[in-house]
This record gives sequence, C-alpha cells and structure tokens, in this order.
Amino acid sequence: MSVDTPRRFRVEHLSDFRYEQPAQGSLMVLRLHPRADGGQHVANFSLEIDPAAAPIAFQDPFGNVCHLFNIHRSHEHTTVKSRAEVETAPAPDLPERLGGDAWAALTELAAPLRHWEFLAPSQFARSSPALEAFVEDKGLRRGGDPLSSLLELARVLHDAFRYEPGSTAVDSPIEHILETGSGVCQDYTHVTIAIARSWGIPSRYVSGYLHREGAPGEQTPEGASHAWAEFLLPDLGWFGIDPTNDTIADHRHVRIAVGRDYADAAPTRGAVFGGGESRLDVVVRVAEGGEPEPAIAPRAERPFLSDATPVPVVPQAGADQ
Repeated sequence: MSVDTPRRFRVEHLSDFRYEQPAQGSLMVLRLHPRADGGQHVANFSLEIDPAAAPIAFQDPFGNVCHLFNIHRSHEHTTVKSRAEVETAPAPDLPERLGGDAWAALTELAAPLRHWEFLAPSQFARSSPALEAFVEDKGLRRGGDPLSSLLELARVLHDAFRYEPGSTAVDSPIEHILETGSGVCQDYTHVTIAIARSWGIPSRYVSGYLHREGAPGEQTPEGASHAWAEFLLPDLGWFGIDPTNDTIADHRHVRIAVGRDYADAAPTRGAVFGGGESRLDVVVRVAEGGEPEPAIAPRAERPFLSDATPVPVVPQAGADQ
C-alpha cells in the first residue's frame, strides 16, 4: 500500500535489566528520543526510570538527543521506559535511476573531509576477507548509478541472508552473518553500509522501530527495535533503505538515532558496578493513533520526564559518547 501522507504513531520502549545480585551503582546513556528531522516530527516524549534517577539531556556529535543518568545506591534492577508520539514522513518519491553523471556528482558531494565519518570504516561496518569473498561470490559491483546500485544491493542481501532472531549478539562482527548466512537487522545493515562505503557512498546507521503492516518482504518481528541505513546521494540528500525488509524507509519507519554503526546509535549503553550476571528484557510497542497498552504497571515512585518539563540539551562536539 502506497502512503503519501504523514502518519502518527505512539511508541513504547521498555528495557528491564535484572541483576544476579545487588549492584552497587550504574551509569547509563539512553538514545530513545526520536529524531526531529528528515520530515519526522516529535509531538511528545516521556521517560520513566526505576530506581529513581535524574537524567540529564544532551546532544551527541550526530545530533541524537541522549539522556545520561546514574544510580549511586544498591539496586537489583534498572528499568527504563520511554513513550513517544511521532509523526513519520511518507516514502520519498525516488526516480528509477539517477543521471549518467551521478557517480561523478557523488564524488564531488562526498568529499572525504566533508563526510569522512560516514565514508571511513567503523567498528562494525568495515571490510574483511569474508566481506570481500561475499562481494565476489554475489557479483556485487557499482552499477550505472548509485541509486539503482543501492536498491539492487538491498535486494541481494535480503535474498542471501536468513532473518533469525538470537543468531547474533549486539557486538557480533559482520563475519558472523557472512559466514553463517543468519542474522538480524543490525547485521544486514552493517553489511550494507560496509559495501556502500567501499563504493564511495556516505552511509550511516539508523536505529528505530518498524510498524508492521504486512507489506511484502517484512520479516522484522513485532516487539523489537529495528535498524536500517541511510545514504547521501546527489539531488536526493539522505534517504533510507531497509535491507532486512527489502524496502526504502517509509512511513512505517520511526527514526530514533543515527551514527556510523550500532555503537553510535544503541538504545542503551552503560556500566554496572557489581551485580554479577545480568539479564535484559526488551519490549517495544508501536501503535498507530490510539494510546498503546502499558508495557509495565505504573508506579508512583518512578520519576517522570516529559517534554512538558524539559531538561536542558547541552550540545557536545568533538568526541564520541
């Protein structure tokens, strides 16, 4: 179904960290606030943390709104719940292909000093012998123009890999999916980015959510975060392609954070002092229009952060968070 008008979604994201024994302290950075760019509008956002903590908002070098908090007392779990109401952008009106001089125009647009962070190899999106062998086996080459080359790349990866939840971890290198053929959205995305950068296309990782509508190719499960890639092309600017679901990013995609790869856009990152082994449960609900069902029962003692009581955003520059 083609959609040419914005759509509004309500999103809940619950991360529940449970520790084997009481932790003596913890520090965490959240990237859960949706982005307000690329045609996406954030109507409201709220954040709950248990045990009680006072988050500080800041902006990272990629323009993501982040929240930093710490807990300086013994605790057996950390629960973070965000709610957002977001108006997403419709799919871009893309041509079938770009003009014959598109590669030359891209070389000028993607001057290394201008977009170096999205052209250079990064922690999870980099070349390797396994990637080179995969590219050779699938006959992946730059085509007549950058746009058609990227769309063909997404199709090949969608057909070549099996989407298998639990087959990789958040820190799995791309060699895992290349050698086993199984992975999840972040693995598809890292491979796509690594190949596109080798073609000279500025490429960035996007974390967010997908509202499933039963469209052809959809294989991202409900109740999970999602990831896809964005590319900078002449005349088009930044636009997204979702190789996991073999589609361009459209009204179903809710953008949360961007970066060079997963390490820059992870929903939660932090450190725990003590606590032993930990378990993380994540629940995501994306609903169109009406209020989604509560992911956790409300508790009065949880601090509540909302756009109605904003925390100052302090821009950070020159260093990765």
